[in-house]
Amino acid sequence: MRHFPVFLDLRNRHVIVCGGGETAIAKLRLLLKTEAQVVVFSQHPADRIRSWEDAGLLKVISRDVCQEDIAAATMVYAASDDPDHDARTAQLAREAGVLFNVVDNLEASEFITPAIVDRDPVTIAIGTEGTAPVLARKLKAEIEENLPGELGILARIGERFRSKASTLPHGSRRRRFWTRFFFVEGPLALRRKGVAGASEVLEQLFVETGEERPEAGRVFLMGAGPGDPDLLTVKARRILADADVVIHDRLVSVQVLELARREAVIVETGKMGFGDAWKQEDINILMIEHASTGAKVVRLKSGDPVVFGRLDEEMDALDASDIAWEIVPGITAASAAAASLGVSLTKRNRNSALQVITGHDVEGFAEHDWRTLAKEGSVAAIYMGLRTAQFLSARLLMHGAAPDTPVSIVENASRPDQKIIASTLAELSVAARDSEGPAILLLGVEPREAAGHARQIVESNTLKVGAL
Repeated sequence: MRHFPVFLDLRNRHVIVCGGGETAIAKLRLLLKTEAQVVVFSQHPADRIRSWEDAGLLKVISRDVCQEDIAAATMVYAASDDPDHDARTAQLAREAGVLFNVVDNLEASEFITPAIVDRDPVTIAIGTEGTAPVLARKLKAEIEENLPGELGILARIGERFRSKASTLPHGSRRRRFWTRFFFVEGPLALRRKGVAGASEVLEQLFVETGEERPEAGRVFLMGAGPGDPDLLTVKARRILADADVVIHDRLVSVQVLELARREAVIVETGKMGFGDAWKQEDINILMIEHASTGAKVVRLKSGDPVVFGRLDEEMDALDASDIAWEIVPGITAASAAAASLGVSLTKRNRNSALQVITGHDVEGFAEHDWRTLAKEGSVAAIYMGLRTAQFLSARLLMHGAAPDTPVSIVENASRPDQKIIASTLAELSVAARDSEGPAILLLGVEPREAAGHARQIVESNTLKVGAL
């Protein structure tokens, strides 16, 4: 993030706009919505700017800006449509230590102005680091369509009630109170009975919320999917956005965690095969401690919690402490990896069964029915198999598997840094060294060779070819 978004208090602050044409007018339309004291420096201001001056909305000074003028300002817009004139203005602002923007010149500016959705006092700013104004305008239009026009009025009513509402218990009860007012009962009351009706509803909701019995804590054992936030289920998104505490494993992507509330307590309980890790007992204690305070806890696991997620141990611990829990499934890595390869994990006349296995367990290298796995046409999704690749290939070859059996390694499935390594059983231990993980091994399948999909994989630089 190059430009950090902030909301600057412009009440009674001086803002200078240097320029009197259409570029200046576009910025003034926005600035005149603020409480700033706007001053325009232009020897030939447009009639529209003069009309704003006549209405007392701004002041026009018919000369070039000087150092003393800028020193008293909070920020400056260089908007003259003359590159040399704008460069001079920017230099004066730089010397005075005042923030400046050269309109339509990202590199010459100290700040940029985002696209804005205005529901005063609710303001939504949309920025693209100056790279895609068309995208910003599109997002603005979509947000405008989905925000009710009366939202600003409701926010003003709520502003006067904030100190009283702060006496409600912190957490989900207070959030539920405001949610009912802003999105359910408040808009209806405002349309029917105006500001007085909405204020009356707010008082009524306050009383009702205060009389509610405190909710018991609850734990959601939830799948984060393979990493792409778009693959998170709708239910998971909703729960994550309302959680008080999020306890996540090491493999949950940053993009998924960004969907949690800013106020939520976020705890990483890293677990790494053959390495340092949180003890499962400590994770259980952490869940129970937070849920016992009435918190809504999300135990967030990469992929699907029912697949190699030590789910039973956590459910047993929660049951023993009489803590309510719910499982929220997610898309497992095997499904995401197969989608990335453009293949099906089951195929008529090839395999009527799919084995989902782990490369290692708490005892070390995991043993399996190697003879069945080694049969021609067998397909298996192997989790946590990178560090045991040599062991896996040796066992399978020893039990009769063909050396040229395809094995696909999919690292960071579904994520922007996804990498696919196409190999064979004979070369698996070597191919696995090229992957830093996390990765899943798909035994018995290889990337789809249909021209369109193969081109897509190769052109995105995600395909490394081992021995085929």
